[in-house]
Amino acid sequence: MQKYTHQLLDSANQIILGKEHKIRLAFCCLLARGHLLIEDIPGVGKTTLAHTLAKLLGLHYQRIQFTSDILPADILGASVFDGKSHEFTFHPGPIFNQMVLADEINRATPKAQSALLEAMEEGQVTIENKTYPLPKPFFVIATQNPSHQIGTFPLPESQLDRFLMRIELGYPDPKAERALLTGQSRYKLIESLSVQLPPEQLQQMQTLVTKVHTSDALLDYCQAIITFTRESSEYHCGLSPRAGLALLSAAKAWAFLELRDAVIPEDIQAVLAAVAGHRLRSGSTDSEAIVAPILAKVAVF
Repeated sequence: MQKYTHQLLDSANQIILGKEHKIRLAFCCLLARGHLLIEDIPGVGKTTLAHTLAKLLGLHYQRIQFTSDILPADILGASVFDGKSHEFTFHPGPIFNQMVLADEINRATPKAQSALLEAMEEGQVTIENKTYPLPKPFFVIATQNPSHQIGTFPLPESQLDRFLMRIELGYPDPKAERALLTGQSRYKLIESLSVQLPPEQLQQMQTLVTKVHTSDALLDYCQAIITFTRESSEYHCGLSPRAGLALLSAAKAWAFLELRDAVIPEDIQAVLAAVAGHRLRSGSTDSEAIVAPILAKVAVF
């Protein structure tokens, strides 16, 4: 099964050029059953990455363009009165897909953003006191523009915490950018992709990820990181228990991609910026800079 993951990553790297580590993190997030937030300026490939992963995984995919006037019903769906049956019939919204791209999520108001909270946490939505399960697997990949850009509403901490990881793609290097300028349209290349890892196999791999071993020493290291963020003056508030579970899940998925059956400290370090960067508040907005004091000061057990 491992060969399928490498085929998938190779195919994705042919679409999103020069971003091998970021693509690996994104796939790691999905293996850990997490939701992904991609924050960057427009035009660097955020939407393309989401579409590429959906195509390679064979997932039912829906893009929702978030705007300042979008309503929760536009995301979740609504009950509409049927004149013939004289009853209200529920019409599911775009959230009822296996992969949902919440494009430019921070252009929507907090009311619309909050429509995703239950779906992301519990895999279901409740409308008019009735609960509707979402398909499995279910992922939200959200993109957002930097908060300094016009027309954005910052995501509250409760919303940010629902995302297992946050990554930034950044500008391509000169070699990758030249290949983009001289190559085919990315959208045409995406259409030519075939499914590399069907949803059934993806779910099997997700189950295998949960069985990756974590030693007591590794758990001590994880707890030391969490404790440091709570006690250090570097941060306004520390990592929550949910964040600790997220860090461990992501580290297991990373170890799985590295063909290991046990987590080592380097796995935690590899995913730390993506998992903790959006959950910690410090003087920097760069995820790598935010977690730098942790990597420098917390000893490996």
